Amino acid sequence: MYMSIILAAGEGTRMKSSLSKVLHKICGKEMVKYVIDAAKKADITKNIIVLGHSKEQAIAELSNADVNFVEQPIGSEYPYGTGYAVMCAKEFINDEDTVVLLCGDGPLIKDSTLRDFLKYNEDGNYAASVLTCIVDNPYGLGRIIRNSENTVNKIVEQKDANSDELQIKEINTGIFCFNGKFLKEALSKLDTDNSQNEYYITDTIKIMVESKYKVGAFVLEDELEMKAVNDRVQLSEVTQIMRRRINEMHMKNGVTMIDPDSTYIDCDVEIGKDTILYPGTILENKTCIGENCIIGPNTRIINSTVKNNVKVESSNIIDSFVDDYTSVGPFAYLRPGTKLGKNVKIGDFVEVKNSTIDDGSKASHLSYIGDGEIGKDVNIGCAAIFVNYDGKKKHKTIVKDGAFIGSNSNLIAPVTVEEDAYVACGSTITDDVEKEALAIARARQVNKPGRGKGRF
Repeated sequence: MYMSIILAAGEGTRMKSSLSKVLHKICGKEMVKYVIDAAKKADITKNIIVLGHSKEQAIAELSNADVNFVEQPIGSEYPYGTGYAVMCAKEFINDEDTVVLLCGDGPLIKDSTLRDFLKYNEDGNYAASVLTCIVDNPYGLGRIIRNSENTVNKIVEQKDANSDELQIKEINTGIFCFNGKFLKEALSKLDTDNSQNEYYITDTIKIMVESKYKVGAFVLEDELEMKAVNDRVQLSEVTQIMRRRINEMHMKNGVTMIDPDSTYIDCDVEIGKDTILYPGTILENKTCIGENCIIGPNTRIINSTVKNNVKVESSNIIDSFVDDYTSVGPFAYLRPGTKLGKNVKIGDFVEVKNSTIDDGSKASHLSYIGDGEIGKDVNIGCAAIFVNYDGKKKHKTIVKDGAFIGSNSNLIAPVTVEEDAYVACGSTITDDVEKEALAIARARQVNKPGRGKGRF
């Protein structure tokens, strides 16, 4: 069985955050979840996460991730180090398991890399394998020392390397693959006889080589996959890499991005072919965009569904549904609970909240529609207001098919405007309007001759 041990017990002090380091989000998802997902996609069926600092946060966030949790005790009476973290998960390791050691702060590792790594380890019948990488500047990193058979002889840290070893550019990425039986043997022989007084997982490689076991080294082609997050600067760098991956994936699937560098898409977003994204577009959470849409510029859509042939310009859409051939914006705001039908128009500076607007209806500018139920082919005039709050409770306004709401009207909920009714401009409607009626609710105009003279 393939299993992973994901190290996530570090304190993450350089993040300067009350949030556990591995729970910081990258393109809408906690970084450790990328590692978990990569492991699962690589057919690693048993996944163990070693937690220490802020373990309660991680357990709460990952409770539905189908993983097992192991606590690494924290305190001066306990040893530290990667080797000790793996020891804490020893009870889960069976002799026949193939164990992959992963880093919870390394979200860029790909499932394809893990699959190739596992295959390499199996084909070579290695007791262990190290995922390595050739880098131009290996300063500060552990060097891979190979023997005459081109397998691993040892891993030498920067401070312990001699002048020849310092010239080596093949380094240890911190990702390993172990035979379960041999790993447990090596863990039992670890000691803390080093400058940091810690258990090092790299010492297991030394122990296996001394025991005449064969240790392989699989070279990672893309060194970006080994990049980890230790502070906010690195968080930004990794986010930029992940965003580029996501954008390239969508473009290869038929999405046009006018400027990918200014287009921000979360990892779980879906986009149909022939959709065009203009600069400043932000698509978050589980947003789903259909085919042949035009989104942006300067548009943010969060956890919403936008169907086919929709245009959204310079607007915000949150937890909403927008059906085919509908137009939104510019400068519109769809708040949670909004549901727009087909061929609807929501124009500039229109705000819609918790309302349903059926096919063919339009609110072209400067209106507020809150807690409304609007039928088909309704016209909402400029600056019309659905007055939905009485100071204690929210109430619903119903406007049925074919009705016309004049500009600068106030509909005081709860109220119903029936089919084909007409509300005159400037009216404040407090009573239901029957079918095909004209509702006028305003004081009669009075002109006072000569009274305007000399006022300015």
